[in-house]
Amino acid sequence: MKILMISMSSIHFFRWVQQLENSGHEVYWIDVFDSNTYISKIDFVHQIIGWRYRWDYPGRQMLKKSFPILYNFIGKFNERKLEEIVRKKLDEIEPDLVHSFILQSAVLPILKIMQRDNRMKWAYSAWGNDLYYRKQNKSDLMDIKRSLSKIDYMFADCTRDHYIALKNNFYGEYLGTFPTGGGYDFNIYKQFIKSQKDRNTLLIKGYQGKFGRCNIILEAILGLEDMLKDYNIVVFGANQIVEDFCNHNGMLHWDNFEIKMHIGHNDVIKLMGQSKIYIGNSISDGMPNTLLEAIIMDAFPIQSNPGGASAEIINNGINGLLIHNPEDVREIRNLIEEVLENPYLQESSLDYNKINIKPKLERELVKLQVLEKYSNIENEL
Repeated sequence: MKILMISMSSIHFFRWVQQLENSGHEVYWIDVFDSNTYISKIDFVHQIIGWRYRWDYPGRQMLKKSFPILYNFIGKFNERKLEEIVRKKLDEIEPDLVHSFILQSAVLPILKIMQRDNRMKWAYSAWGNDLYYRKQNKSDLMDIKRSLSKIDYMFADCTRDHYIALKNNFYGEYLGTFPTGGGYDFNIYKQFIKSQKDRNTLLIKGYQGKFGRCNIILEAILGLEDMLKDYNIVVFGANQIVEDFCNHNGMLHWDNFEIKMHIGHNDVIKLMGQSKIYIGNSISDGMPNTLLEAIIMDAFPIQSNPGGASAEIINNGINGLLIHNPEDVREIRNLIEEVLENPYLQESSLDYNKINIKPKLERELVKLQVLEKYSNIENEL
């Protein structure tokens, strides 16, 4: 089966498409924002890059930075639209399946083409805030309904989004709920898993912004200095807003407090493997990848639950704790106190996750399930 994948360049997409290596499918990929970078880790994929600019003239980046108005004017004539390259490649490749990842960047820009062209089936992967957040805006909701009515197949990173799709004109086949990048290779990660007795880190996801609410967590621990004196408190992936908050409240001067601004995925995994407790907090998300990573690395998760997505993994009070109101400092402080005062909860949650959650996230298992879905599509052609 020929598959044309439409996606931005991201680690999650690369990990997903790697599942199709040696599958017998012929895979093509259009980078929707055209970073013009060949990705060697997916060298079995026909990568369509370098398509965006008719003329990638010398000094383009300098012009963009120094004279944005002029740059945008030239861009009207010099830049190709995603719709244009997709139309061209559909005629050249004649794929059996088009698979778009994320609605805003990979579905809406090509919707008119797909509505007119019935030669191929169309699959869509909903990740993160793709549906849950956008459905709250009337204009976005209209786009969602128009798009979903045309989609033949759907994957998602949480079952919540399947229910959202069903309420908004999705009449196709739901192929299942899978982690955004497929499963996790435990053989790679197990070397970074420390024993519980050797762990003393409280790990906090550091994003504060449109969706992230890291500073609410930090405000909660301001009242828990004594309880946390034996923990190393690490905030990872922080931005300037988080650093300013910590500086203003004197947290940067704590001996057991550390901020890591820019951090790679492997370093996040290593941190998870040495952490006793992990906390992630946001007002909107799909299934948080960091939640899954905390579980596979044996950290106790405290996680926000927008739209009920996290509750698909966390049985509250059994294998983790759910934050019901991500803006409530007192609630988060109480949850941290609860787990600090209850070592049995930490131990029992670890046992539960090892038996009931981790096995379902193993990469080869997920890969087999995903490949079966693609095979089912091929059989229906």
